[in-house]
Order: sequence, then C-alpha cells, then structure tokens
Amino acid sequence: MVLQNYAIFVPACFAINMAFGPNNVLSLSNGAKSGVRLSVLAASGRLIAFAAMIAIAGLGLGAVLLASATIFTLVKFAGAAYLVWLGVRMLRAGTVLLPTAPITANARTMTLRALAKQEFLVAAGNPKAILVFTAFFPQFVDRSAYAASYALLGATFLVFELVAIAIYAFIGTRLRGVAGGMRGLRWFNRISGSLMIVFGTLLALMRRPAGH
Repeated sequence: MVLQNYAIFVPACFAINMAFGPNNVLSLSNGAKSGVRLSVLAASGRLIAFAAMIAIAGLGLGAVLLASATIFTLVKFAGAAYLVWLGVRMLRAGTVLLPTAPITANARTMTLRALAKQEFLVAAGNPKAILVFTAFFPQFVDRSAYAASYALLGATFLVFELVAIAIYAFIGTRLRGVAGGMRGLRWFNRISGSLMIVFGTLLALMRRPAGH
C-alpha cells in the first residue's frame, strides 16, 4: 500500500472513529455506569458488527446493499426504531444505583452479554457504517494489492475504534465522578436517552445516497 495514502487515511479514519454518534454514546454511558473495562469488553459487539461490514464492503457487496432501496430502508428504519427504543429505556431507567459491593461473576457476565448485544445491534442497524466502508475505504485502496490493502485499512479502523471506545468510556467514568457517583446519574441517563432518540430520528430521516 502507498505510504502517502495511508498517512492521509490514518487521521481521517481516527476522526470518523471519534465522531459523536450512538455507539460512542453507549461507551460513554457504559463507562459511567460500569467502568472502562466492562465498557471496552462490551464493545466487542460493535467491533464484530463493523468487521462484518468491512468484509461485506471489501467483497463489493456494500454497493449492492446500498443500491437496493428496499434493503436500505429496512435497515435504516430497524436501526432507527432500536435507537429510539433504547433511548426511551434510558429515560425511564431513573436513578442508576452504582454498586456498593462487588458484583458476582455471573452477574458481570450477564451484564457484559447484554451490553455487547446492545453495541452490536446499534452498529449493525446503521447503514451509514456500510456507506463509510463502501465510499471512504476505496479512496485509499492499492488496486495492485486490493485484498491486503483493504485488510490493512479495516484493521486500522477497528484498532482506532477500540481506542475511541476506551476514550469515551474513560470520559464516562470522569463524568460519574463529577456527578457524585454515590447516587447514580439520573441526569446522565436522561441526556444519553435523549441523544439516542435524536440519533434515531436523524437516522429515520436519512436519505439514500444519490447515485445508489
């Protein structure tokens, strides 16, 4: 892969990873409620979804999916509905009591599975992600070594996504401290839930890219 192209890709890619969207709101919220470690582990669901999307786009199927108005609309509205539902759940959660005693390994595992599932569904239900991998990555692919260069771009994206997850989760823990973590962040749930509803509404209003 041309080093100059990769040098341009790296900062542009990291900016995309750090963009404030529904998945990063989840990392922020999970970090505030469960800490950095659990938040990062839970985000494995997001990484699995994105890895699958990268593979789909790399095989050329991303353009096919975007070209189908029916598929695009179904994914869009399913993703939007899930974001709104998740936002409503956050709004109705009330005060989140932070644990005062160590939780059991079984409870931690169940929490991790639930959060990982949330991360996966939020990532998989956003057609904008496929659009990024289908329209953004090809600008930097080395045509003479397509598979290797696309794999490098995909791996770089996933590594940066993991970094972004950790950063947002850490910020969440700092916000918990500022809010006085003994009682649990009712206002944080309200803000996070409202943002999820906003993102869901914006996703529902999103139009299929021109030319597809």
